[in-house]
Formats: sequence, structure tokens, C-alpha cells
Amino acid sequence: MNKESTIAAPESQRVKAPALLYEMIRSFVTLADTLNLSQAVLQLESTRQTVRRHISLLEELTGRQLFIVNDRRYEITSEGNEMLEDARDLIARSRNWLEGSTTQIGHLQRVSKNVGQEWYFHQQQNPLSDIFDSKAPLLRESLRGWTLAGGYLEHEAMAHVRPYFIVYRPTQAGWISVEFGEESFYVKWFGLTKARSSIGRSIGKMPGGEDFASLIEQPYTEVLHTRSVRLDHISTVVPREEDGELIPISYKRLMMAGRFPDGSFALIAVVQPDRNVNISGIENIDLDDFPQEVNSTFSTNLAKYEQKK
Repeated sequence: MNKESTIAAPESQRVKAPALLYEMIRSFVTLADTLNLSQAVLQLESTRQTVRRHISLLEELTGRQLFIVNDRRYEITSEGNEMLEDARDLIARSRNWLEGSTTQIGHLQRVSKNVGQEWYFHQQQNPLSDIFDSKAPLLRESLRGWTLAGGYLEHEAMAHVRPYFIVYRPTQAGWISVEFGEESFYVKWFGLTKARSSIGRSIGKMPGGEDFASLIEQPYTEVLHTRSVRLDHISTVVPREEDGELIPISYKRLMMAGRFPDGSFALIAVVQPDRNVNISGIENIDLDDFPQEVNSTFSTNLAKYEQKK
């Protein structure tokens, strides 16, 4: 390795983040949402001069033109659109970080939120290697089938685990559910009628606000962009029917980048209820009273599958 490549750039050559960077990004996102300077000023509780200055400074620092103005009407440029998703993410992450809703444990993401005395959601990313140490075979077999199938849903290597899959497709309207396996946790928890009625609908928003929602959707977008797999442990409360009692549940969720027959992206989610979740600061919950019909029957089905082989 070239010795010079390990030396940090001189201070004079480094790009210094201005003290008002957060407010500049906020002005950019708000103006991109409204495309109207007056509305942006109202939402930001700022002034026209300040918002214009923020945009000019951001364009100067990034070397990109973010907007063009035609007859006093703002239009976001292609370069601005390329930066917009990251800008939204930076704002959401900053707010969640200030609230203590997100942190990293061993370089893996942990998110947490409590709303009132009843609703909570705790999620921690775990090393993928933990799947191989688990006593429950569903996640391990799903990962093995995914590997052998090259991610293709219709491949025979997926056949014995596909009934446990929940499959999503990314759209401009968000993540849309396209398939609920009849043995999947969603079907067993909510019932087949609700599952079939949910096909084609976007994932519902949970309590916690828009910023927290962006954290909850991050695993989906991560698997989409990296075309990889991710393991999360989750502890939350979920009703079994509309306005029903909130029931404590903990589970492990494996998300895999799959492919539909035409090669387009399919996000595969496999959920395994499990009292032994690894979430920092959260104790394992008692699942003794957990509805028995919801528990996975995969071990039995796997034995049948192995006999057929």
C-alpha cells in the first residue's frame, strides 16, 4: 500500500460542515416537498431570505444545482432528486437519535419506541450467523433454500419453506404485500381472511410518527439496495383483531432479497415467534400463554419434506 494513502488530507483540503448544516438540509427537504417558497417559509417558521441562503450555501458546498426557478415557481433538478432521499434520512436519523430511539450495539442497529403506557416496539439487528445456532429450523432452512434457489421464489429449493413466507414488492406508494403463505405468522395471527384482504395493500404505519416509521422501514430498503439478507429480533405488542387487546410478542425475522419469475425484486420475510430474543436492555418475554395455534409447525413439516427426499 502506498504510504501516502494512509495520511489524512490536510485541514485546508477537508470539507468543513457548516454549523447550520441541519437547518440547511431541512430547508432543502421542505422546499422540495412544497416547491413553493412561501409555503416552505411557513412550515419552517423562517424567512424567505434565510431559506434562499440555505439553498445557495448547500448548492455551493455540494457543487450541485438543487432547484431551478421558472416564473417564480421552483422545480427540483435531477441532482436534487438524487440527494433528496439521503437528506430525508439524515433528518429522521437526527431526530430519532436525539430522542434515543436509535443506537448501535456492536455496529448493528437497535431501534426502540414507547408510546404511552401500552404500545412499544424494540428491534435489534443480529448477526446472521446466529441462525445456525438456533434450535428452530425454520429460519435456517429458509436461508438454505434461498441460497440454493438464487433467491427465485418459484425454485424447488424454496417449496418446503415458501408457505411460511410473506412477500413484498417495492412501489412508489411504498412496500406492497403480494403474498401471505398459509403457514406464515401473519396468517396464523390475523387469519386467512384478513391476509387475503391485505394483498396489494401497503404496509400500515405503526404508532411512533413519521421519523420512527423511517427507522422501521430501513431493513426493507437495506435488503432492497444491497440484495442481501438481514436478521432482526423484535419485541412489541400486536392485537389480533381491529381495536383488540394488545398482546406481547417477540420474534425473529429473516428478510431476504428474492426474485419473482421475471427476475424483478421480491422481498421475502420469514417470522419465527421466539421468547429468546437478543435485544439489549429488553428481557425475554413469557410466551407460556401465547396462542398455541400461532406457533410454527415447521419442524413437523420439515420431517415430512425430508422423508420425501
